[in-house]
Amino acid sequence: MRTLPTLGAAGAAVLLTAAAALPATAAPSPPPAPKPQITDAAVDKAVARLDRTVGDMMRRTGVPGVSVAVVHDDKVVHIKGYGLRRTGESAKVGPDTVFQIASLSKPVSSTVVAGALTDPQEWDDRAVLPGFSLKDPWVTDHVTTADLFSHRSGLPDHAGDLLEDLGYDQAYILDHLRLEPLGPFRASYAYTNFGFTAAAEAIARAQGTSWQKLSADTLFKPAGMTRTSTEFSAFANSPDHAATHVKNADGTWSPRFVRDPNAQAPAGGVSSTATDMARWLRLQLAGGTLDGKRIIPADTLARTHLPEIVSQPTNAVGTTSFYGLGWNVGYDSAGRVRLSHSGAFELGANTNVTMLPLERLGIVVLTNGAPVGLPDAVALDFFDYAEHGKVSTDWLALAASAYATALAPPDGSSTDYAHPPAGARPARDSAAYTGTYDNPYYGKATVTADDNGALTLALGPEPLRFPLTHYDGDTFSFMTAGENAVGRTGVIFADGTLRIEYLDADHLGTFTRR
Repeated sequence: MRTLPTLGAAGAAVLLTAAAALPATAAPSPPPAPKPQITDAAVDKAVARLDRTVGDMMRRTGVPGVSVAVVHDDKVVHIKGYGLRRTGESAKVGPDTVFQIASLSKPVSSTVVAGALTDPQEWDDRAVLPGFSLKDPWVTDHVTTADLFSHRSGLPDHAGDLLEDLGYDQAYILDHLRLEPLGPFRASYAYTNFGFTAAAEAIARAQGTSWQKLSADTLFKPAGMTRTSTEFSAFANSPDHAATHVKNADGTWSPRFVRDPNAQAPAGGVSSTATDMARWLRLQLAGGTLDGKRIIPADTLARTHLPEIVSQPTNAVGTTSFYGLGWNVGYDSAGRVRLSHSGAFELGANTNVTMLPLERLGIVVLTNGAPVGLPDAVALDFFDYAEHGKVSTDWLALAASAYATALAPPDGSSTDYAHPPAGARPARDSAAYTGTYDNPYYGKATVTADDNGALTLALGPEPLRFPLTHYDGDTFSFMTAGENAVGRTGVIFADGTLRIEYLDADHLGTFTRR
């Protein structure tokens, strides 16, 4: 970290003397507070074209099912389901169809925490979860709920997600975050589901309850969100739920995967409906009240809407983006705060919420397809039309491009493991590779051989099994699986170790033979 030189007392005195000699100037007046600009008529016109907008985007993308709710001036002015809950079946999506909302869980969870606190300053209390620590003891002793909810703890981007993919539970993952290398504390932004989860679980523990019960008792039940839960079983067992879908090579969509996010329940495990999310939107836009009843304290909730750290110094439209407590926070050219959050499971869900609190206007879009930008585009199109009476760009093309870039496999090896080089060196006898290997972060890896010498790698607690394909010499490869799959990755054996390339981004992917 860069530090500034120390001036000392003499240097400081010189600066003060020089400053005193400067001519006095009047302090600039603050700009006027922004005022509402979107009329009721403009909202009505934007709502009137939603059916056409959603239908057009569903046709362009093929996403099977969508549910949309719009809230304005504490009224639900649009709520509707579109398309199918599951391809190949006839059941249609309705306002009460349950969707997995993925990372849209974060602003829902920050609402829960706001309801559990009694003072906004409690967001800055140390996050104490028994057994939880980070690599730097000083950071462990100072990290707060706000630090972890705003992704400024120093944990690397998506720390712990690969452990979840391998099947490890929440307790194992949170315990092993202590091995992750840290970036600058409170000076770097890196999106971390399990840092967020650790803070939420610490709040629940301090309340003497589970996160699931705290969520239900603090928000879901008081707000009448009767079909909302943080438990995967509630989603899976709902008779009216939207299956998750991924896109096939031929452009069709299929419900090929099941995504159980229980390990990161506060960060990505909420399931809900357009009806329930509309109630939550009303609560947010009314400062924590709903149907005349105070549900969440206004001041602890307002803190969640404030920027905590810069997330993008320059975003796609040339302004600065911030992250608050479970919210993306931005300001438009009129000075109005815009709050939003998207959710995305590559195994089959994509969601968005966007609000202009000053206008008391918000929209939530839930879909049962892997992220191709549809919910973000619907929200952007809606606000564009409400504000300007026309649409300024093809928001779906822009959102699809942004998702394609954001979800592209991380930079790593340039090796094309699917195509061994000409003249590839042969592998050694399978006995040179078989055995058990240990790793302090990823646990045990086992390599076995069948009667023909073909190797299989086993990882994780279940474990998951991956057939190895020979590439060159002591290098093999396998097809990755799970939410964070990157295609084919390398396995390199050397001197009693094996290194798994896609697990090694933070230099944690080397296993040592027993």
